[in-house]
Amino acid sequence: MSDGYRIFPLGDSALTVEFGNEISVELNERAIALSEYFENNPFPGFIETVPAYASTTIFFDIARVTAAFPDARTAWDAVRLLAENALTHTQDLAVRETRTVEIPIHFDRESALDLDYIAKCHSLKTNDVIQIFTERTYRVFMLGFLPGFTYMAEVDERIATPRKEAPRTAVPKGSIGIAGKQTGIYSLESPGGWQIVGRTDVEMFTPDGERPTLLRAGDSVRFVPAK
Repeated sequence: MSDGYRIFPLGDSALTVEFGNEISVELNERAIALSEYFENNPFPGFIETVPAYASTTIFFDIARVTAAFPDARTAWDAVRLLAENALTHTQDLAVRETRTVEIPIHFDRESALDLDYIAKCHSLKTNDVIQIFTERTYRVFMLGFLPGFTYMAEVDERIATPRKEAPRTAVPKGSIGIAGKQTGIYSLESPGGWQIVGRTDVEMFTPDGERPTLLRAGDSVRFVPAK
């Protein structure tokens, strides 16, 4: 650990910079800022960055990095030095301007597959669960699992519900789930074990679009009942 971060390899063509191991806006902003820095200032052999809750993974092409930085012992060492240098330029690591996006959500029985279960777990009425769920603004901490799948937090303690013991083999596209204090949107139909509180018709992933994912890490989401 150095100056509040740890760098370690992820395979032979990626490294991860870890700022902590908890759900924290401050740590997430550091992860996003580092990701944005390299997206805006790519080095020879740079492929992409993937920010997570409290870390950023940098993927690179070994051959191109080796050719561009011949004095480095390995390509990984070269990228590690680039990451450490980026982290010293804190004034350049400002997080981009983010947005608040409203997502309409259906709460009918066919869409809210686990709404009754969530309510029963917490001795609430289903309308109480809906009100509690929609009165908060959720931060998008990261994308993953599926293209465009959003990991957001934090769900109110009153309705925070563990994942299913036995996951579904197919969760409908657009389903919005709860897993502990996290919530997320299934961008595609997929197996999954989150408790489904509702569903949206909004397209979260459009692979042929100019911007394939509707949301990005750092955005905020407000869920509103669909009309």
